[in-house]
Amino acid sequence: MAHHRPRRSLGQNFLVDGNLQRKIVEAMRLEPGDQVLEIGPGKGALTQHLAGRCAALFLVELDRDLARVLGEEVGGVDGVRVLNQDILRLRLADLTDRVGDLKVVGNIPYNITTPILFHLLGRPRPLEIVLMVQKEVGERVLASPGTPEFGALTVGVRSVARVERVLRVPASAFRPVPAVDSVVLRIRPTRPEPLSEGEEAAVRNLTRMAFQMRRKQFQAILRGHPDARLSHEQVQKVEVATGFDLKRRPETFSPEDFVTLSRTLESLA
Repeated sequence: MAHHRPRRSLGQNFLVDGNLQRKIVEAMRLEPGDQVLEIGPGKGALTQHLAGRCAALFLVELDRDLARVLGEEVGGVDGVRVLNQDILRLRLADLTDRVGDLKVVGNIPYNITTPILFHLLGRPRPLEIVLMVQKEVGERVLASPGTPEFGALTVGVRSVARVERVLRVPASAFRPVPAVDSVVLRIRPTRPEPLSEGEEAAVRNLTRMAFQMRRKQFQAILRGHPDARLSHEQVQKVEVATGFDLKRRPETFSPEDFVTLSRTLESLA
């Protein structure tokens, strides 16, 4: 691809390590009939290893110049479609009627990692998401209860999906070189859906409340947060029903515990 000056406003850092490019694509375990969405293909670092290897390849690139050049270089490959769009404004169901079979990959801008993650985990959900994210974000998604990294992002992702670390990627693998290292995560939404849409919304609300006041005991949050306002007696009922010690802080509860707490609160409402 012709020279392109990276745009800081779009968080552009291009992966130039060919070995890592291949490893990321290999992690997707592509089959000839697969449909793939690549977010932010940029100069085509991953695209060059994807084009022609799957039934459909959707390239969503916000940068108009890069999208134009991608169209010129790979737009003629069978099954490839280049879209100059913002991924956060794109519904996966508008790309394909097989969203549940879709595989997503991308080296995404660090400054919008969390919005992209939750956008992709909206319904309907793809089969698999392989994303390069900032190392610290990856640690938060993978965090264990009781660690400083554990928080709302951990619960939000892992209450509906399984996550594993695929690769560690040093800053030196990019141009321009970012200030941080990266990791590649594989996120597989749980099938069948573990929660109803109403239950997911309730878990999100509880998680938001809990981590807005994360230094407090859970019982204090349930009594004191303006969106909860439980009485002492109601908190006791929650403790009895769940068997949880609500004197603990939110970060000591697992994603599964948050689901249990949320369901219990809904049943007592």
